[in-house]
Amino acid sequence: MKTPVIKRSVLTIAGSDSCGGSGIQADINAFSAFGVYGASVITAVTARNTIDTQAVEPVSDRMIVSQLESVMEDLPICAIKTGMLPSVAAIAILGEILESLSPRIPMVVDPVVIEPKGKELTGNIILEAVQSHLFPLASVITPNREEAEILTGMSINSMDDMEASARELLEQGSYAVFLKGGKFGGDEITDLLLTRDDRFTFSHPAFAGRFHGTGCALSSAVAAGLALDKSLPVAVEDAVSYVQECLRNSHTPVKGHIGLLGQPPGN
Repeated sequence: MKTPVIKRSVLTIAGSDSCGGSGIQADINAFSAFGVYGASVITAVTARNTIDTQAVEPVSDRMIVSQLESVMEDLPICAIKTGMLPSVAAIAILGEILESLSPRIPMVVDPVVIEPKGKELTGNIILEAVQSHLFPLASVITPNREEAEILTGMSINSMDDMEASARELLEQGSYAVFLKGGKFGGDEITDLLLTRDDRFTFSHPAFAGRFHGTGCALSSAVAAGLALDKSLPVAVEDAVSYVQECLRNSHTPVKGHIGLLGQPPGN
């Protein structure tokens, strides 16, 4: 009889996407591609498709906490990723529980503020709670340009602006900032990883079209890399490569944004 292989486990704390392109569904796909086991705490249920979000219904604070406690008392979680978080109370309680973990588990905080079209999913009060309770616990935060502008109040129109914004975000408590979406003309996008000790850039081709779930896939892939004991720069580099492969194999639906098809790294 073969001995079962115990995989590293990664936990995502995020909303569910009914069309499968982002949120919990994209997170689990990324975990699977990297060969880690995915557990989840669902914070909200959305009615959405590739065109728009029609409705969002938050999960109760009590149920969010119950899910987290249930997972943490059983599974050996090696990394955590947070996404859409719907209430200040839940964020505060999650922060207390996650801060109490010993030893501290690597955590990727994706501050879900707005969708690419600019539609707000979380208000400023929620955002302030994430900044206050989760940024100080994060190994890295992963905002896109629009989210970074809201978080810092700064306009980002150049790579210099990206770095200034990332440095401002470091001051808000995170150990590192992975700022995505630096496209300022041309055919390339440059993402910036800034830590308290170093600076890294990752340039890659810009694909035509509007895609669904890239931010979720990227932050989840980073969490998977950290769970596999990769250094943060290597985890980010592998995550960027993973999303690029997803984009190359993306699916065009009848309507709306293009959906990603996850592929194992290197395939």
